[in-house]
Amino acid sequence: MKMNNLVKISDLFDIVYGVNLELVNLTQCKSTDKHAIPFVSRTEKNNGVSAYVEEELDIDPNPAHTISVAGGGSVLSTFYQPLPYYSGRDLYVLIPKKKMSVVEMLFYTKCISANKYKYNYGRQANKTLKNLLIPKEIPSELKKHLKNYYKEQLKNISEKALINKKIDLEVSKWKKFNLTELFEIKGSKTTPVLELEEYGKGKYPYVTTQATNNGIEGFYDFYSEDGNVITADSAVLGYCAYQELPFSASDHVEKLIPKFEMNKYIAMFLVTILNLEQYRYNYGRKCSQTRMKEISVKLPEKNGEPDFDFMENYIKSLSYSLSL
Repeated sequence: MKMNNLVKISDLFDIVYGVNLELVNLTQCKSTDKHAIPFVSRTEKNNGVSAYVEEELDIDPNPAHTISVAGGGSVLSTFYQPLPYYSGRDLYVLIPKKKMSVVEMLFYTKCISANKYKYNYGRQANKTLKNLLIPKEIPSELKKHLKNYYKEQLKNISEKALINKKIDLEVSKWKKFNLTELFEIKGSKTTPVLELEEYGKGKYPYVTTQATNNGIEGFYDFYSEDGNVITADSAVLGYCAYQELPFSASDHVEKLIPKFEMNKYIAMFLVTILNLEQYRYNYGRKCSQTRMKEISVKLPEKNGEPDFDFMENYIKSLSYSLSL
């Protein structure tokens, strides 16, 4: 890229300080809850989203179709934000001065984050962000390639359901089953991050006790646990997630090993039910193996047994199930 084709970020974007909020003062919720809104912080993970919170009527969020940039913390962690969002301190919002496609916005997130090597916790980007140099436009050949790639990805993310019919849950007909009837509940081997870093990055998830991103905090070329199980955080709230692939784990990650033939559709149904049990736990009453073994959950039943076919078909009847 020739220097005369480079311009300052401020030539292409209006740079504004994001909504400066403290997560501790907001009400956290699930991403699927009504009026849930992403909270973007200075983290370099999960597209910058560290939580979902309930929208405050008197606080306007940062606009959608903008780029978030961390001025401090994980300096220059840069992400495209397709939805309105709240943000914490030292978070800047880049609003395009001219109409830009999603492809163009994604291109510029990569160009900006490529400058991360210039910064660290002692050298923040608050004053210099506006002067960073980025390409004036995407090279035509690259733009064409990115457009085709983006279109292909959109095809893969289909809103269609696998089963084209509505299925009524009829919860009143469900029956209680003890968790130990369904799963063998065991601990996982604790693997330190430093050990994983020796193996290097790879395709196997590292599952932790965090209650976002399916509990995953990175991918490494190592695993200690078999996949097709449900993991549960026993440190606090018992957040459950389905792990399709083999994985490694941090401390306090329990495994729910199915005593039945489980697939990803049945697992998605069960994880949703299990996560409704989180109200039982807090920092003083943790979701231990002992407590999990005492839990009973209501599930669809047929002839006195869990109706796994119903669970699978219900998930397949939902929008986007074709993309699972």
